[in-house]
Amino acid sequence: MSYSEPFLRRWCRFARGAFALTLALAATTVHAQVAIVTAATGTIDRLSRDEAEQLYLGRRTTLADGTPVSLLDLPAGQVRDRFYLSLTGKNPSQTRAYWSRLVFTGRALPPRELGGTAETRQFLLDNPGSIGYLPDNENRDPALRILLRLK
Repeated sequence: MSYSEPFLRRWCRFARGAFALTLALAATTVHAQVAIVTAATGTIDRLSRDEAEQLYLGRRTTLADGTPVSLLDLPAGQVRDRFYLSLTGKNPSQTRAYWSRLVFTGRALPPRELGGTAETRQFLLDNPGSIGYLPDNENRDPALRILLRLK
């Protein structure tokens, strides 16, 4: 089978474009960060990665010093998936199964799910004892304190 030269040129242009798009999407996914945040006016000053993992896996409900916290979750989607994968190493289906077991056995309740990043930001500001997470491009509000950055 023989291909014409114009066809091959178009095919090569298409392949280069598809490859460039794939690289661009991979680069944004790899470098996109999520930050665990709280209200700057609150009493929570820092959070270790281990503490964050323990909290978001329902193993603890308080910080190491005994301070109770209210955890927030974004709706199901790319940011939430990236957050749990970065923090706990669990993919979306593993996270759902994990929380289903905890809720079914009565051992823990999942973080409170809010409608989106704007609602999460407002809830954090209104409730200084709460902890949530936001994508890096949306957590630059000076009224929020970044506790931990995840890649």
